[in-house]
Amino acid sequence: MASSLWANTLPDGTMITRASLPGDTDADVAIVGAGYTGLWTAYALLSEDPALRVIVCERDHVGFGASGRNGGWCQSAFAGPRPLTEKLYGRDAVIAMQRAMFANLYEIERVVTDEGIDCDWALGGTVEVATIRSHVDRIEQQLAGHKQYGFGDDDYRWLTPDESSEIIGCTPNLGAQFSPHCSAIHPAKLAHGVAAAVERKGGVIYERTPVTKIGPGRVTTTHGTVRTDVVVRATEAFSPGLPGFERTVVPIYSLMIATEPLPAAFWADAKLDTRPTFTDGRMLLVYGQRTADNRFAFGGRGAPYHFGSKVESRFDQEPAVFEDLKNTLWSLFPALGDAAVTHRWGGAVAMPRDWYPSVGLDRATGIAWGGGYVGDGVSTAHLAGRTLADLILKRDTDRVQLPWVGHTSPKWEPEPLRWLGIRGMHALVASADKAAAAGRPPGRVARLVAKTFGT
Repeated sequence: MASSLWANTLPDGTMITRASLPGDTDADVAIVGAGYTGLWTAYALLSEDPALRVIVCERDHVGFGASGRNGGWCQSAFAGPRPLTEKLYGRDAVIAMQRAMFANLYEIERVVTDEGIDCDWALGGTVEVATIRSHVDRIEQQLAGHKQYGFGDDDYRWLTPDESSEIIGCTPNLGAQFSPHCSAIHPAKLAHGVAAAVERKGGVIYERTPVTKIGPGRVTTTHGTVRTDVVVRATEAFSPGLPGFERTVVPIYSLMIATEPLPAAFWADAKLDTRPTFTDGRMLLVYGQRTADNRFAFGGRGAPYHFGSKVESRFDQEPAVFEDLKNTLWSLFPALGDAAVTHRWGGAVAMPRDWYPSVGLDRATGIAWGGGYVGDGVSTAHLAGRTLADLILKRDTDRVQLPWVGHTSPKWEPEPLRWLGIRGMHALVASADKAAAAGRPPGRVARLVAKTFGT
């Protein structure tokens, strides 16, 4: 696995080596996975009840998965499609879910401040820029959708080309959608900072402790068994590797590149002065940020799904995708010229069959879960952790009434249907973007797939 920019820029002493589980032990709550979901759940539980015995078991190290490798967008987007939320749970549920996501962002900011977590927090919002005419049309449709649910300019607004160019100096720039509800972060610093906060509150994190099975009242690992009242499965894209969870989600790879630090003369034109995160209007997602040390960190989808939902380190390297990412970034900012790409890395995010994240607790078995964020997990995982703590502690809060609580996604199809379907969806979304770039309308099937799965 190639080392990410985030791993390479952790301050000395941040990534400490923790012990493995020493043998059979007891806990009140055992959490499987030391990514954002597991860590925020532990933090929320111990904040409410410091006497709880909370153990986190991690296969590798804190933040090993998507939590330590992502694009660093701590945003207010909820991946679950609003039309599906309205169909299943009603219009008010759509609004409540989005309002909870807005509030959640600022709660993360409060905790980061209170705990002294230096994660390069920059609340600069997020901008989706239009570089071709079809992007303008698509963004206008998104803005109309926001207004349909009562979200106005304070939450999402259109920027004219002149206004947009003051925020992001890409070429061309036909205008943009802007939302203030997003912060750029250093994701690995956040993961390790939350882990340290958990340990200060009395939680115990065991690293290099692979979990082989979970069941009512127990977590079985290669180093012993944790007997517990509640098990929290916070395994995200690694879930298919656990017996009984092979078809709950599929791991979808997202890859990233980072440039060398860029000079002030470049940023004078490229802007992004307050470090808003950025994307453009294409359907096959790309995402970027200006880092605290003045690099571009830029990523996107496009890596293939691997048969059997396999997750392996070698899948983090796809030279053709890295080259596409570089070409895309350079097309947006031609002044990059001969700037060097210093880091190339990747990782998997979890996609449920209906694209809908969920949290829940089965009181009959004592098994809880959170995940399926489809790449929007940096902030959503925090809401998941607080909600799981409410459920475990039987606290009647507004959070436990949100529509994703207890939501059950359909299982993915068995192989080879799963492989054929996902590869086909990817090809159709890519074809829709190519057609748009060439000024052609995408085919009807491509439009349908792109609308459902493209972002």
